[in-house]
Amino acid sequence: MDDIIEPPFQETYPTLFENFSEKAADESWFGMDDVEYCELPQIDLSRLHFWNLENDEDGSNSEDFDKCRKEMAVAASEWGFFQVVNHGIPQKVIKNMKYEQKKLFHQPFCKKAEESFMNLSANSYRWGNPTATCLGQFSWSEAFHIPHTDISRLDECNRTRSSIGLFATKAASLAQRLAECLGHNLGAKSSYFRDNCLPSSSYLRMNRYPPCPLSFDVYGLMPHTDSDFLTILYQDQVGGLQLRKDGKWLSVKPNPEVLIINIGDLFQALSNGVYKSIEHRVVAHSEVERFSAAYFYCPSHEAVIESFSKPAVYRKFSFKEYRQQVQKDVRATGDKIGLSRFLL
Repeated sequence: MDDIIEPPFQETYPTLFENFSEKAADESWFGMDDVEYCELPQIDLSRLHFWNLENDEDGSNSEDFDKCRKEMAVAASEWGFFQVVNHGIPQKVIKNMKYEQKKLFHQPFCKKAEESFMNLSANSYRWGNPTATCLGQFSWSEAFHIPHTDISRLDECNRTRSSIGLFATKAASLAQRLAECLGHNLGAKSSYFRDNCLPSSSYLRMNRYPPCPLSFDVYGLMPHTDSDFLTILYQDQVGGLQLRKDGKWLSVKPNPEVLIINIGDLFQALSNGVYKSIEHRVVAHSEVERFSAAYFYCPSHEAVIESFSKPAVYRKFSFKEYRQQVQKDVRATGDKIGLSRFLL
């Protein structure tokens, strides 16, 4: 029994799974798998290479740069999601990260659940949802939630640290680059993100979605928006990511050759609602496991989020205040309420 890798979801949350077949009959559960696929806007980032946002006076690729920047702005406004190629993270780096990620998750559950596992801080390993009050708030998944600066503490072996750390470092550089471009369209100085979003405030979340015998009734990851500026996501070929657009759920075609970018709540507030932080979820799979890795580009707790254009839709707030409100709402209701709490 000690070598079982799966978290004990049903044993730990028995009341949530009682009469689950009756819950499946509720019309709110219909269509979780019967969702049409969409093609996210695809943007070639090779047009951004070697370009300095602080120097717009010259450059042979300035026209391509401007076009690329505008494509990102349109995608962020109309979809809140886009996918990128030629993003600067070599496939070998992603492949090595995936290998080490799989090794971590395939450790016995009893070992992963130890507070000192891999020398990570308490609560780095997360699974299920202890605040869920109903099946619709439960996520059939497990994750390692690691602040960027804590990756160096991983102690299994140098290869684990270096593979995961290199991916995070590359993702951090890409995130800053994308944020500066998206911010440039709003009139923000590139220094805004450099000053407020340090590696110490961002984090990597490695996810595993185990095979789920109740895949028609349980989310792999419940519907939510991200509480950051933007997220860089790698997902494998299994698929399961869905986003809500124009009141309709759409499935994102898996493509391991691209990275997916999604806008978070903070960019929606910063842009005065121009960029959209879109609700998304992961559908559980009944037979195969799924892996993904997400880099969340966050500011420091003291950073102030204020709309660049006026009249402002949202009041000014700090990231610390935003996170505290989200945590308070989740504890009270089981759900995140998010930006609507900060409307003027």
